[in-house]
Amino acid sequence: MSFVDTLRQWDEAVTCVNRQDFSKALEIFLGIQEPNSKIYFDIGCLHLLDQDFDAAEKAFDCSIRKDEHLAIAFFQRGITFYKKKRYEESLADFQKTFKTLRGNQLIDYKALGLRYILYACDVLHNMALVEAELGNWEKAQEHLTKALNYKTEARFNIIDKALQSILKQKLFKLVEFQSKEMFKPNKHYVAELEKKDYLGKAKVVASVVPQDEFSGFAPLQPQVQDGPTRPKEPEVLRVLEGEPHTVLFEFIPETSDELAVVPGNIVFVLQKGADNWANVVFNERRGLVPYNYLERLEISLASNKNKVSIYLSLFSIVGEKQSTDNSCIVKVHFNFNFVVSVPCGSPYTMLIEKISRKLNLPSSAITLSLTSEASEQSVIGANTEMEKLWSRASGGRVTLWCNTKEVREQPSIEIHLVALHSYESSNPEDLNFQQGDKIKLLSKINQDWLEGQCNGNTGIFPASFVEEVPANGQ
Repeated sequence: MSFVDTLRQWDEAVTCVNRQDFSKALEIFLGIQEPNSKIYFDIGCLHLLDQDFDAAEKAFDCSIRKDEHLAIAFFQRGITFYKKKRYEESLADFQKTFKTLRGNQLIDYKALGLRYILYACDVLHNMALVEAELGNWEKAQEHLTKALNYKTEARFNIIDKALQSILKQKLFKLVEFQSKEMFKPNKHYVAELEKKDYLGKAKVVASVVPQDEFSGFAPLQPQVQDGPTRPKEPEVLRVLEGEPHTVLFEFIPETSDELAVVPGNIVFVLQKGADNWANVVFNERRGLVPYNYLERLEISLASNKNKVSIYLSLFSIVGEKQSTDNSCIVKVHFNFNFVVSVPCGSPYTMLIEKISRKLNLPSSAITLSLTSEASEQSVIGANTEMEKLWSRASGGRVTLWCNTKEVREQPSIEIHLVALHSYESSNPEDLNFQQGDKIKLLSKINQDWLEGQCNGNTGIFPASFVEEVPANGQ
């Protein structure tokens, strides 16, 4: 099913929901062949409205598999498990929801097409309720106390009433998502679904050539003497800023900030972000595309020529590369999928070097395998005969799986930190501390998370919660 067909059915189903015709909406949603995570979420919400909890659970499972960072999907599945009285699984999903919030007070899904704000205090509220259902009243009180640090003015009464109920060891009401709210397709793309007549109506045209007997689609035209000697600049090739890249895989956007591209397109990368998304220009339109879907074009221009000759040279190079290059596209399954291009028959050192550059990790921390489960037979290393890999290539493409070891940057000298704020987490690997506590820095996980030691405990914690104590500090 094409992206346009999916978009049309998605929009039609949401329209049915707005008319309260939920059965018709569900029928249309189930007719979409390859739903994305948002569509699966909408399907799960409709099943919840119909009290079909088993079907809702399966739909939210699919939504999470498509996007493991969609916190609202974990939240809805947690509600589904709660209604099925599977409290341990419900608690686990609410904990995953809170972890996905990464310390934020809320997530507003309006930009993604859903009119809903997911509050951290509501997630903690539901965690407390599930603990109460399990008879863990002390843990329930801990969650609600923690919720007070995340509450907003609009949610104060909910937390306050829940705390009063816990003190009396009474259950309270679950905070639920309004299942009639749906992820909607991007309104700009929906506007483009309107049919357009590009040909227009037929017109009778008189020939300007005397005694012209031509009876085809258009009359003969007089020849122009001393016409232009150079080709007209193509309309789609006006932008010269950015670095040229060729698109390796089709990308279907899910937000208004993203840009649709297909294999073979030439895009110009304006900026590559740390999150592996690239801001590109294509056909005078700007948008975001996963950088792993792109491959840089190496072009050397000896002199400053005009735009036309630059673009003619560019596309000549691209055409020649596609026809003569003996390269192989290696698709790598990791936490995210990405691709690299190497000549067929390349040695292991060349392949691992390209992959390590993509992941920004040393090659010693990377393990490649021919199957999803790394075994002694499937792992590829420096001593592997690479013919085993390249013999699997089909149509110039081959697939690998990648696992990595955790590499942590060790500080060269002992560094001590002081806690600017108290930090408490339900995750066992996190380090809890109070404001003013002294923390010994053990390693830097990344720019947002650190590993340290405090009060005899070791764990990870947000870098924004601490600051470094000067060398001469007390």
